Amino acid sequence: MAEDTNIVLHANDPELGKIELAQNVLEIIAGIAASQVDGVNRMRGSFSSSVNELFSRKKEHGKGVKLTYDNEELVFDIYVYLNYGVSVPKVALEIQNQIEQQTLFMTGLKVHEINVHVQGVIPEKTMNTVDPNNPFADEENGEE
Repeated sequence: MAEDTNIVLHANDPELGKIELAQNVLEIIAGIAASQVDGVNRMRGSFSSSVNELFSRKKEHGKGVKLTYDNEELVFDIYVYLNYGVSVPKVALEIQNQIEQQTLFMTGLKVHEINVHVQGVIPEKTMNTVDPNNPFADEENGEE
């Protein structure tokens, strides 16, 4: 979880006022950008975020993202599960590129570092071919 310090964006016209972003806004931007990369199965969440997501029926987009903001430098730590069979370095690089681009586009802030932590690989689900009415049947021809 990020600290509660807001990030002040540098405005072209300071007479209009200042613009502040909560750090969780950047975590959400990074979480959405990472989860949209092909090969990412899901982001790592805590038990509490999973329970909240289950009961509230809305997706928590900031899960799996830790932001550190120190000396005007943004450092993201991204925790993901990938699909089985994808190129891990290729997907990790794409995650880094997407987060960097989206953060710059949406906030104008440059990212200092993006660390991708692959927490696991999720195999494809296999279809159950067992007939519940005849569980001992031969799979090929349906006979016992």
